[in-house]
Amino acid sequence: MSDDPTNVPFPNLEGGALAPGDLAIAPSEPETGGQTAADLEAIFDVPVRVSAVLGRARMDVSELLRLGPGAVLELDRKVGEAIDIYVNNRLIARGEVVLVEDKLGVTMTEIIKADKA
Repeated sequence: MSDDPTNVPFPNLEGGALAPGDLAIAPSEPETGGQTAADLEAIFDVPVRVSAVLGRARMDVSELLRLGPGAVLELDRKVGEAIDIYVNNRLIARGEVVLVEDKLGVTMTEIIKADKA
């Protein structure tokens, strides 16, 4: 795998959700009472890739090549259904698409917590 942070592979979405051991997020509360955002300053410049997955579609290459501008692609999710939010190819949350000042954004509605085994 390359060290280039802009060349991160898209998560493998085949076969459903990731295994619980594959999920990892930071603790929701600091373990020591005196931590602040300034304590994390050393990692502020670490690049991460965030992906919001609206849905999936399966098609043959010939169908893909016939798509053109304005083509509509049917996804496996319904309007209003939660989208998956990945950080560095790990599912960390679910959310909703929102419109903010003529730009699309994502609001996190559910944090996915990893089970400690």
